[in-house]
Amino acid sequence: MVTFAASEVRARRARARTSRQDKARAAGAQRHAYPMWFYLPAGVLYLVFFAIPTFASFYFSLTRWTLFETEFIGLENYIRFFQEPRLFQGFINTFIYGITTSGAKVVIGMALAVLLTSQITARGYLRSVVFFPVLVSTIGVGVMATALLDPFDGLVNTVLAAFGVEGPHWFTNPDIALLSVAGVDIWKGLGIATLIYIAGLVAIPREYYEAAQIDGASRWQQFRRITLPLAMPATGTVIILSLIDGLRSFDLIWATTEGGPGFSSDVIASVIYKQYQAGFYGLSTAGNVILFLVVTAIMIPVTRLINRQAVER
Repeated sequence: MVTFAASEVRARRARARTSRQDKARAAGAQRHAYPMWFYLPAGVLYLVFFAIPTFASFYFSLTRWTLFETEFIGLENYIRFFQEPRLFQGFINTFIYGITTSGAKVVIGMALAVLLTSQITARGYLRSVVFFPVLVSTIGVGVMATALLDPFDGLVNTVLAAFGVEGPHWFTNPDIALLSVAGVDIWKGLGIATLIYIAGLVAIPREYYEAAQIDGASRWQQFRRITLPLAMPATGTVIILSLIDGLRSFDLIWATTEGGPGFSSDVIASVIYKQYQAGFYGLSTAGNVILFLVVTAIMIPVTRLINRQAVER
């Protein structure tokens, strides 16, 4: 009887195990069947709005084209683009702009996130204030900044004059025009960086801080040993997004300085747009392809480095 009972138990366990495996296979089949259909709309949108235009840009960059005719000229557009006298300055300005804006968003965004996740008065209101500039259109921000930073009638210089300080010509001084636009860009994009950091800091278990306090760690030690390492995924996201935006930036620069005074605040995108304005459509298309390749060549190793650092931590 004992042997029979043991055999019966083993048989029931085997049937239960088989049943669970069948259910798992069925669930796996359903799990693999539905998402493929869910991917289809996104795939169609990606194909229509990114893949096809990208390949079309590569083709038209090899042509001299208008709305009515196209002439294949090979690499002539690329040769002429690299002979552009303002190109080198545009590359330098692009890198300065991208590195300045992304670095400032990382540092200031982290500081604001630490402040806005602490127990302070009106924390929710302050979060809304920090995020509000993100909701304003870039062109609107550019027009507003041009009015506020006007060297003669702008509110900023008027307030400085009240304290006996002569305000600079923010957008008309070649030495500071690019950095002035970068400052406006930082103000506008800071809300996204802060929001990402807040999400990363809230996800850190409070037990780590409680244990550190019991061990006598100071606020700075907690920030250095706990917050910074565990917020690395958020830092990587902020760096990648802000650096891409900085390297591709055009609309804010065009709304404030149009690349001037002279060519002091020209970036690659504004150089390309000026070629398009002049009617050199194939040349501007080649410039767009070069900008795409430059941003890709920079972001792939940066992304891999950030991901490696996040995994190691």
